[in-house]
Amino acid sequence: MPHSLQRARLSVLALSCAGPALLAAPAAHAQQVAAPFADVSQGGEAVIPLAEISVSATGVPTPVTQTGSSVTVLTSDLLQAQQVRTAPDALRQVPGLNVVQTGGAGGQTSVFIRGTNSNHVKVLIDGIDVNDPSTPNRSFDFSQLQTEHLSRLEVLRGPQSGLYGADAIGGVISFVTKRGEGPARATAFVEGGSYGTANQGGRISGSEGIFDYSFSVQHLRQAALPVTPFELLPVGVPLRTAFTDIKTVSTKLGAQLTDTFRLNYVLRFSDSAYLDQADGGFPYRPTPYRNLNDQQQLLMRGEAEWTPLPGFHNVFGANYSKFDRLFAGPLDPLAPPTPSTYLGERTRFDYRGDVQLAPGHLLLFGAQREDERFQATGIDKSNGNTGGFTELQSAITDRAFLVANIRHDENDQFGGATTFRIAPSYILPYTETRLKGSVGTGFKPPTLSQLYQDYPGFRFFGNPALRPEESFGFDGGFEQPLGDRVLVGATYFETDFRNLIQTAYFPTFGTNVNVGRAVAYGAESFVSVKLTDTLSGRVDYTNTVTKDEIAHQELLRRPRHKVSATAIWNPLPQLTLTGTLVAIGSFVDGNRDFSVPRLKNPGFTLVNLSANYAYSENLTLFARIDNLFDQRYQNPTGFLGAGLAVYGGVRVSSF
Repeated sequence: MPHSLQRARLSVLALSCAGPALLAAPAAHAQQVAAPFADVSQGGEAVIPLAEISVSATGVPTPVTQTGSSVTVLTSDLLQAQQVRTAPDALRQVPGLNVVQTGGAGGQTSVFIRGTNSNHVKVLIDGIDVNDPSTPNRSFDFSQLQTEHLSRLEVLRGPQSGLYGADAIGGVISFVTKRGEGPARATAFVEGGSYGTANQGGRISGSEGIFDYSFSVQHLRQAALPVTPFELLPVGVPLRTAFTDIKTVSTKLGAQLTDTFRLNYVLRFSDSAYLDQADGGFPYRPTPYRNLNDQQQLLMRGEAEWTPLPGFHNVFGANYSKFDRLFAGPLDPLAPPTPSTYLGERTRFDYRGDVQLAPGHLLLFGAQREDERFQATGIDKSNGNTGGFTELQSAITDRAFLVANIRHDENDQFGGATTFRIAPSYILPYTETRLKGSVGTGFKPPTLSQLYQDYPGFRFFGNPALRPEESFGFDGGFEQPLGDRVLVGATYFETDFRNLIQTAYFPTFGTNVNVGRAVAYGAESFVSVKLTDTLSGRVDYTNTVTKDEIAHQELLRRPRHKVSATAIWNPLPQLTLTGTLVAIGSFVDGNRDFSVPRLKNPGFTLVNLSANYAYSENLTLFARIDNLFDQRYQNPTGFLGAGLAVYGGVRVSSF
């Protein structure tokens, strides 16, 4: 196996990474704290939303109180107040998630949800499936995704294939970009700080007549972040810092042609170059050279929305996504490497309709056809899937709600799979306690690499007979308001996995086989408080237990304990201060090259602070400190996280 392909496989092993009317909520419960400071404007008051809305939980905008699913919503206002610039930094504060990033801002990044594998996460950007068919396990690398152009992101935990189909074994993470509205407006920001960081971005948006538009650009550069631990450097080998350069362009257009017909279009392009210290030999050791990882992503989606009758809404859509990856290393000038290139493409045509059967009862239904392609040295393969689903969303009473869906997929390679999800929610009278729960299934088909990619020189071959990985999961919990300013809650969850795909070696060859079985269970609990009209906070605790039922071992990179705490304070009308704490307990991991497959990582605690001062209506000054106490940590093991860092900048806007 060529060195570049060896490293690619080691990286995968190391990171295994306006709708219908809303249903009515009881007035008493709608006034309670749904989630802290999810809607905060820079220089304004800390605001607790009266009715937090989720789209990912049901497919249409729905109050979180009316679904039993566990979902976290982060708005652009919150992310801007916290000065969170990248998706990995945003996701670290979400309960039930472990974010693993190999060093700098451009380092390969995977997310584990409730103990599931990192490739068991369905990732959507504006409804476009961005799970990368060019990677061996079809996982999405979150490192390229920046937050400046995001309107919101939602994390939906638990098996979700009943609505979303393949890959949603552990959950769904959905990113939505900003849409233009109102008079034309231009915003721009510039930021600089530690590790040679320079960050700039701008956006022009608005609406005129029947048209609305949003154009945004962002450029993030991090020139010199130490990633390789000094104790791993062989004698005489210098430290080579990581270098990141990420450019992103995003466009969102719309045209309301008539009262009943609308067109939407999304275009997103990103280009990421990441240089990190190369490893060599066996076991691998850092070398004096660096590797180049270059990625380009092109995403497009067009939609036509048609509402021929009141209460009957239709969406016809088409997606195209392209993933180009290049790896070259070590960049030894005396022995230049031959770059390895990987291409992944996906097209999808879909239809979704929703019809209001009666007040409080909505029926959703849809179908889609998806084709994906994987091309690399010695392989050019394709596969396709046809699926359809239906979902019933009901307000049985003004306190009892139910969401139930079922889906069937026919994959061209392995055949059919039927999945479902049921999520009820009930609000008790008098105490206003909300009881919620869900049960569902998920599946993940084998990737084109697992099915067909061969490495003859190493006697390792793809396996066309692989079956889909499957999951069955459930959760149940409560949320209890304590007066008007405090909300507490807890949820127990459990997910069982079958037919997990693992590498197997036989006397004369190696391949992938369906032999894995595992279980993950635990609890998520929180306290959300609005102490005053200007001070809000929330603390989340997640306990996760995982077990490989074949090897009888704890799964890698699943910390048993995680605590996250967030707070926002407005001591002055123009000043917003935020604080974030993320504490990760110890977990089992492998070393940098997995020559030691199981060791204990001690965990870490990070504290970040930020300040935003609205000098005027169109000028804001901001500054932040990341890793306040300069915690030295590795996640994954063998890759240093950033130490104490200070950043500052300015944001300007026109009205």
